[in-house]
Amino acid sequence: MDFSGCALVRRVNATTYHSRETEFNSSSNLDDVSLFYLLEEWAFNPRSTNMKMFLIPPVVCLTAGVFIIPTILFVIFSRFRIRQETRYMLLGNALLSDLIYLLFYTLSAALNAAHVHLPKEACILLLFLLAVAYCGGLFTAAAIVLDTYIAILFPLRYVAILPPSRTKKIIVLLWMYSGAFPGIFFLVLSSTHSFVPCVLEMCSVPVILILTLNGTDAVKLCFWLSTTVIFLCLSLIFCCYAILYFKTKQSGIWESICSRASVTFLMHNTVLFFYFFPLLALFVESFLCINVFIRLQTGIWVSLTVCNILMILPKVLFPFLYGLRYREISASLKSIVRRKHLHLVSRAPSPS
Repeated sequence: MDFSGCALVRRVNATTYHSRETEFNSSSNLDDVSLFYLLEEWAFNPRSTNMKMFLIPPVVCLTAGVFIIPTILFVIFSRFRIRQETRYMLLGNALLSDLIYLLFYTLSAALNAAHVHLPKEACILLLFLLAVAYCGGLFTAAAIVLDTYIAILFPLRYVAILPPSRTKKIIVLLWMYSGAFPGIFFLVLSSTHSFVPCVLEMCSVPVILILTLNGTDAVKLCFWLSTTVIFLCLSLIFCCYAILYFKTKQSGIWESICSRASVTFLMHNTVLFFYFFPLLALFVESFLCINVFIRLQTGIWVSLTVCNILMILPKVLFPFLYGLRYREISASLKSIVRRKHLHLVSRAPSPS
């Protein structure tokens, strides 16, 4: 089915929306093309214009991210001593991945809100870049936790284990894995002809997630393998934090709830929770949709909430709850602000 065929069927289906609304609300056991038409009709129906409200969270998060992330990246890469440390190189890589994800996801959400249909190749490229950016952020977050784990438990061997040269190679490997993992996923979908052209024309991540749960066995296998890999990364992060807590419990740094270690640990676990919870919600939704325990309309609302709110929250919280906790970065930011303030004061005209 080509795009002109999609447009023709869309016009025909638009006249029969009300007769099929009951089917949309009660059934999820449909083929991909029919399911897509039902989802698109619901999205374009005037009574569903409140879906556009889901564009607000990505725009707000992108605005906050564009404000803080480039500033931290500038501090990291403009100071030689900072950019030579492993933790700051990994932090910069994670922030860069998150910024790319925020940019492309907000672009995708804006195009869907404006009812702009992309060519198949452009949609595949956009989805691929989103997958690479998300995997890059997740893999780097796991690497940051491992770096903290090694620094605390093996302080005397830390420099030998993770010198700057090795860290740069690790970052390159992280990007290679981030590209290879979704690349294999897309190759499987392409080789099994699992892409539905009309779906790629709309190019909506929440809609694609719903169709994935109702797709072929190859699509479902890729989905569950991806979910498993992501859960393994997050489980690794959780285990490292748990081990660090129990290993350092007797040192006395956790006695005061207001201590720097306690506050930092709480903030890191807050970010970890926001990484875990969306995937848990997707897992529960997947189980309920596959077993037809929830209506399709409920499923798309859950997907919209997860994709447009829960999955992008960690991207904008990470620099605030994690990046600004580093003394060197916060001190450098304060120094920049102070110098700028002094420069503005010195340029101000003196009173006559």
